[in-house]
Amino acid sequence: MGRIKNYRFELEMKVRDYECDIQGVVNNAVYQNYLEHTRHEFIKEAGLDFAKLHKEGIDPVVYRIEIDYKFPLISGDEFICKLNFEREGNLKLIFFQDIYRKRDSKLMIKAKVIVVVLKNGRPSSPDLFVDALF
Repeated sequence: MGRIKNYRFELEMKVRDYECDIQGVVNNAVYQNYLEHTRHEFIKEAGLDFAKLHKEGIDPVVYRIEIDYKFPLISGDEFICKLNFEREGNLKLIFFQDIYRKRDSKLMIKAKVIVVVLKNGRPSSPDLFVDALF
C-alpha cells in the first residue's frame, strides 16, 4: 500500500483503557472500529444517513480489509485517522486509511478497505456514494 498524499477526511480520537490488551497496546481488532467510525463520519458528513439507506435496502458492506500494523497505540494516545477513497470498477469503493499518532505524527497503521454496496442483498452500483462523496 503506497503513501496517501491527499486526504479527503480526518477524524481525531483518543485510545481508551479498555481498548488495550494485556500487553498494554491497542488490540489489533480495535483498529477496525477506528477505521469504520472514520468512514461512517465521513459518509455522514457527506449527507448520507445509514439508517435511512438501510430502510431503503441499501447497505455498504466491507468486502476485504488489509491492515499494515506499523507501531502500536497505547492508552491515552490521541490519534488522527485520515482517509481517501476511489472507485474501482462498477461495484467497489476502495478506502485508503492511515492512522497517525497526534503528538509526533508517526504513522501507526495503513489500511485498504474494500467496500461493496448491496441493494436488497444484491451487489449494486456505488453511484449514490460516489456522487455524494466526490
